[in-house]
Formats: sequence, structure tokens, C-alpha cells
Amino acid sequence: MNRILACLAITFSLWYITCHLTNAADRPNIIFIFSDDHCVQALSAYDDSRISTPNMDRIAKEGMRFDRCYVTNGICGPSRAVIQTGKYSHLNGFIRNGNTFNGDQQTFPKLLQQSGYQTAVIGKWHLGSTPQGYDYYDVLKGQGPYYNPPMITADADGNPITKPHVGYTTEIIGDKALKWMEDGRDKNKPFMLMFQHKAPHRNWMPAPKYLNWLDDVEIAEPETLFDDYEGRESPASNQAMSIASDMTDNDLKLTTPRGLTPEQLKTWNAAYAAKNADYLERRDSMTETEIIKWKYQRYAKDYLRCVKSVDDEIGRLLDYLDENGLADNTVVVYSSDQGWYLGEHGWFDKRWMYEESLVTPLLARWPGVIQPGSVNATDITSNLDFAETFLDLAGVEIPDDMQGASLVPLFKGQTPADWRKSFYYHYYEFPGAHSVNRHFGVTDGQHKLIHYYGPNHDGGEIDTWELFDLTRDPNELKSEANNPEYAGIRKRLATELERLREQYDVGEDTQPARKPRPANRKRAKAIN
Repeated sequence: MNRILACLAITFSLWYITCHLTNAADRPNIIFIFSDDHCVQALSAYDDSRISTPNMDRIAKEGMRFDRCYVTNGICGPSRAVIQTGKYSHLNGFIRNGNTFNGDQQTFPKLLQQSGYQTAVIGKWHLGSTPQGYDYYDVLKGQGPYYNPPMITADADGNPITKPHVGYTTEIIGDKALKWMEDGRDKNKPFMLMFQHKAPHRNWMPAPKYLNWLDDVEIAEPETLFDDYEGRESPASNQAMSIASDMTDNDLKLTTPRGLTPEQLKTWNAAYAAKNADYLERRDSMTETEIIKWKYQRYAKDYLRCVKSVDDEIGRLLDYLDENGLADNTVVVYSSDQGWYLGEHGWFDKRWMYEESLVTPLLARWPGVIQPGSVNATDITSNLDFAETFLDLAGVEIPDDMQGASLVPLFKGQTPADWRKSFYYHYYEFPGAHSVNRHFGVTDGQHKLIHYYGPNHDGGEIDTWELFDLTRDPNELKSEANNPEYAGIRKRLATELERLREQYDVGEDTQPARKPRPANRKRAKAIN
């Protein structure tokens, strides 16, 4: 009898192991491609008026484009923490840049590891702590420079070490991702790779091969480049992210960059020196409007040049999947940490709940499941949903305390009956870079209600509201918060806002009220 039981136990064990390995092999690989500060206005699958991004477009053509992907807190580090945890900033503990992410908490890479996935993160991390939940990490130190980046990885004993590199950061990250795909992973396991770029973050330093690209092109100006902020409350006027007043000589490449090798510097100067000399010779005779227009062209071209390099590296990775028979069983998702102002409202940077920074690109390809060339133009999705989506793809149970929802049903063209109809946003970093007031709000895609609160630019407190009709006023130029005709809409949105704050367990903002920075300079002072 004991021999029979032993044989049965062995048979069951072999059956279980065989089934487990089969299921593991059947589970799709996951590649999450993430850039920094990339707006839909600079991705030709959304808007082809400024740039062609054929490799990003390929993901959309072979998969699905999402038009209403909203971020929970439009700034670099907090967005990354939301993706790791599937939780809003107030619960994952990373509410503003400068915080340190608590890597001991539950994250989706840890759960994937436990289920048999091999995990890796390569590129920008920007969370302050050492990555946890990854079999391999090789990440930029801090924000990371555009050239010759120091990067942090683990030594043979698993301890973090910093290694220097020479070259263009976007290309180095691409090389490392391909090397891990070829030599670093266990090819008998499903994998999850986070392939994360610094570009096109400020200060927009292009690769050598693109330094002169677009020189003979005039980039279309956004219609709100010369916005006067008359229709909104004081925060819109008091920010410090104006192309006219807040860009530095370093942003505009009017100074010599540091950290380049002699060969890199020679190539750099060959591209910028003559153009800079021409501008500086003419500047004193130029009108303020002409100076702003020149700054916009310099900024927009450098930004687009950085995007072009990211697109190139995505193309290399997609080609690798094709050439190695991995494409059919690999889900590829592309997004960015939030949107960005490519001159809209006269701005650069992000942070606001206004559309340009609230909306981030989201493209997904899953051969055999996602209908090629499909567009989801109506469902509200979010970076809050990414962790849940990756777990669902892997067949891993989604923890009850995660706050988003899996996008897998949407990938299949099926919108659940209980899918969100409204969205909650919360930005905390004031006082801080670019002087954008703290605010939270709700949008349903048609109307948007925003509440500014807390310390103000004048040292006092702010407590004011904006309401926008996105159908009539897509550029959000005129708040209707005090318009009696919108009283019913305001009341409905205010009720929904409170419901969402309760649903997401949002408490009071207890950040210390540090001394605010001075109010922004007058727009008439166009210096540099």
C-alpha cells in the first residue's frame, strides 16, 4: 500500500510540475516601455503635425491606441510609484519628487516573481531606493544625464554598485535591454521587462546623429502659445514654467554643456555654435514676440530630437522580438509618466490637471488578442491600472488593496459594465519646482472640476475652483466655476469628487507648509 501511495504521489508531483511549466510557458511575456515627459502631441499615432514616430506607431497599428489615459499625479517619481503599487500617491507614500519609495511594500514585480516570472528594470528608476522585486536591475543614478550616465546595478553579492558609461543615454539603455533579452534572462521562463527612458525629460539634449535634424523645418506653434491666462484663477498666472520667462540658457543650449567627452563636445559645438551666434547677434533687435518664437523653435526641436532617439530604440526592441520568435507571445505596452506642455499655454513641464499633462500616451500590442489598428477613444484608463493589468496578463490574482482595474478586458474590446466613468487627480508639490499650486479634481472626459488649496504664492492660503467644459472649450481657456449656467454641473461634479475621495481613502493633506517661492516674473520680461 505504501508503495502504491508513493507511486501516486510521484505521479501527481510530475503531473503538477508538467502542468505548471506548461502554464508558465503559455503565459505571455510582458514588455513595458516607459518614457519621461512624452506628450501625445509628439507621437504621430496621435498627432502627426510635428514628428513621425514609426516604431511607436507600429505598436498602435499592430495593437490598440488609448485616447483617455489619465495620470493620478502628473510628475515623474509619483507616477512611477503608482505603477509599482497600483495605488494612489497618498497610500504608496510617494507624493512628490524628493520622496524615497518604500520598496518593502507590495509591488507587482514581486508578485510576478513569486508566480515564476523573471523580472528586470533597465533605465530610469527615479524612486530613490534600490529596486526590489527584480531579478536584474540596471538603472540611472537619480535623474540621469543625457550623456555618459552613471548607472546602478547589483554586484555578484547582490549589493548595489555604480558604474560609469560613455555614450548617449537613450542608446545605452537600449543596448542594455537587448543584452539582457539575449544573454541575461532564463529563456525557459516568461519575463517582464520594464524598459524605461530618461528622454525626453528636460533639458532635452539630442543624440549626436540628431543634432541637426529639423534645422530646416519650422515647427507648428500651438494656438495657445501666447495665452494670457485671463479666463482662469490665479495659479495659471503664478506658475514658473513659461517659455518666455523661465527657460534657462542651459535649456536653450546657449551655454556649453558639462560632462561631455572632447569628441562629443566637438560634435555638439559644430551643431549649435553658429546657430547660437546668429541668435545672440540679432537678439537685441528682436521683439519680445520674436524672442518667444525663437525659444519655442529651439525648445520644440530639441524635445522632438530626443523623442526620435526613443523611437529608434523601441524599433530595435520590436525587431529583436520578431527576429527571435518572441513577438507572438509578448505583450508590449508603451506609455509615459504623464503628458507635457510642448508650448501649449506658453509652457513647458507638466503637473497640472489640464489636459496636456493629465493625458499620457498609452499603446498596447498583444498579437492574436488585441485587434490591430483599434482605438479606444472613450474609456478612461490610467497609470493606476498598469500593475493590475500586468498581474492579470500573468494569471496572478490582483490584490484587493490595489485601486485600479485590469485593462485586459479593454484589450479584448470588451468594456466592463462597471468601468469607471470619472477620474480623480491629485497634485501635491507646492511649494516646489515650477510653483504649481496643490490641487485635486475630477473629470468625466466632458467636464472637469479642479480645487486649488493650501499655501499660496503670496504666503497666505488659496481655496478656489475652476470648472471647464471640454466640449466647448477644449483648450481650457475659460473657467465656468462661477457661471450660474453650470451650477448643476458643478454640483454633480462636486458630489462625484467627494465620492471618489472616499472611495480612494484620501485623507487630509498634512504636508508641512514650507515657504513658497516668489511669484513668477512678468511675461513681458523675455530674457536670454
